Parts: sequence; structure tokens; C-alpha cells
Amino acid sequence: MSLQKIIKPDGVLCNAAARSKKHCIEILSELLIRNVADIASDDIFEHLISRERLGCTGMGKGAAFPHCRVEGIDESVAVLIKLSEPVDFDAPDGEPVDLVLGMMVPVEIDDSHRADIKLITDVLADEGLRARLREMNSSSDLYDALINGADITCQANCA
Repeated sequence: MSLQKIIKPDGVLCNAAARSKKHCIEILSELLIRNVADIASDDIFEHLISRERLGCTGMGKGAAFPHCRVEGIDESVAVLIKLSEPVDFDAPDGEPVDLVLGMMVPVEIDDSHRADIKLITDVLADEGLRARLREMNSSSDLYDALINGADITCQANCA
């Protein structure tokens, strides 16, 4: 699976200012619907918040993976936000989060959607890639670093 199929260049935002975890999820919701017709960002926000109530999506090491299932889509959609200042995300390690890779998948997921989710978690788990993403200062550079780094990560971890 290619990350380019689930994250488009306009789904990446560099140096976003979020006041809180909730505000970050609001920004994420708006990004997630950019290329999806007939879905409101408020609906996505509610889905993400509901999922967050089930358990924190902070993965540790300054990264978070807010995600949800959404009716009316067939394909996985993901976005990346690099925050200008980290926010508390209730991560298990207590570290504030500055890299947020959000995703929505169909309500009924199949193996391809599971592979998309694994790809995202592999990307966020890659310490070198996280470091490179944090060095970027524009959305286009952030997108390029993500896509190029994900290809390397997948070559090492994907079967």
C-alpha cells in the first residue's frame, strides 16, 4: 500500500497552531474532509472525539494517531499535522504531541484498510522519520519527507 493513495498533498499542514488536543482534532477534522464530498467536518470531529473517549490515541514519543470509522466512504483517508508547539494528548509516556497523523476508514473495514492502518502506525513508530518530519518548515516539504520516509519504512517493515 502506498501512503500517496491515502494522504494527498493538501492533507498535510506544517506548523499549525493548536491550543489543545480538542482544537487539534478540530483542525484534523477539517483536513480530513478536504477531498471527501458530502461529509461535514463537524461529523468527523464527533467521530474522532468519540473514538478518543474509548482510549487515548497518543502513541508516545510526541506522536498521535486519532482515527475513526465513517459511514459514506469506501477508501481510507489520512492527514498529517505538524504542530508549531506540542499539546498535551494524554499520551502514555506523558510527552506532549507535535506530530498528529489522523485517519478515517469506512465503517466496514477489510484487509486493505487494516494494511493502511498498519502503514500509518509503522510510519509513526519510525524514530528517524519522526525526526525528519520535525525538521520540516513547509507543508510541501513535510509531505515530501513523509512520503519518501514512508517508502523507506515500508520497504523495511511491509511484507
